[in-house]
Amino acid sequence: MNVVELTRSLVDIESISGNEAEVGRFLHAYLSKLATNTGGSVERMEVEPGRYNVLATWGQPTVTLSTHMDTVPPFFGSREDAGQVWGRGSCDAKGIIAAMIGAAEKLLNSGTWDIALLFVVGEERNSAGAIAASKSPRGSRFLINGEPTENKLALASKGALRFELSARGRLAHSAYPELGESAIEKLLDALEAIRCVRLPESPVLGPSTLNIGTVSGGVAPNVIADSASAEILLRLVGDPGPVREALEAAVGDRAELKEVLCIPAIEFQSVDGFATTVVSYTTDVPMFGGAWGKPLLLGPGSIHVAHTSEERVAEKDLRQAVDLYADVVRRLQSS
Repeated sequence: MNVVELTRSLVDIESISGNEAEVGRFLHAYLSKLATNTGGSVERMEVEPGRYNVLATWGQPTVTLSTHMDTVPPFFGSREDAGQVWGRGSCDAKGIIAAMIGAAEKLLNSGTWDIALLFVVGEERNSAGAIAASKSPRGSRFLINGEPTENKLALASKGALRFELSARGRLAHSAYPELGESAIEKLLDALEAIRCVRLPESPVLGPSTLNIGTVSGGVAPNVIADSASAEILLRLVGDPGPVREALEAAVGDRAELKEVLCIPAIEFQSVDGFATTVVSYTTDVPMFGGAWGKPLLLGPGSIHVAHTSEERVAEKDLRQAVDLYADVVRRLQSS
């Protein structure tokens, strides 16, 4: 398949986080055919029962091309329109998978070996695949991670700090609120205090940002709520320590603040002659822990349409990405 056909085939396989088995089987079969014809090998790297990463290697890999197989919900299949491939995962990150495979084919056809393709599960939720892969490195000196960067090499990306916030109260009839204690009001006060926290800024990455992602609580409008909860996510630009302390002080005894995830901000390897950018999202790269080599970040598509009903990637950008990945691999191998 060419890169557009392969992108569409991948997009048409539903692989919302936790349900990557079918796309994993497809990639294992596809790469096994390629490996058989080119002297490579393919394996499943178990992450947990029923979930696995897919790794294809040729020679002794010095450069690994890697991205994720999973997508956010909801699933919707592919279509082509005006030179664009639409569908869930088209730019995040199934078009990237297709471009990486295309680059590997191009490199192998030109006699370039010592490369690997690593496609992981769980990036959109908890980076389970990258964490598992970090425990089984294969000697690669460089890791080219794929995310939508508009085909520019990213110089840095923000980190992520996620919390669950829970408040407790006392049930009562809403006609007699003095007999109860509203957990929802406590939660709202805690969230407002968090929103007033002054967050750090970076000269490279810009400001930290806060998102209140979910809020829930109570049982009925005529009952004083005895429980309420929220999930918040901060995009980090530096040391998470002062941010933690500031949030804990802001919340006080209104609610319980539980840290769920912390991924640091990171700087990436650059390559002379390539256009560059800085991104505000978080990637799998910190979870690899350097085990697969110095990281780079590059991929076709715009993050602005990822995770939306407008997700798409330009066909010309997919074709350009094939050449860019191959070019970067050659340069890294000669460095």
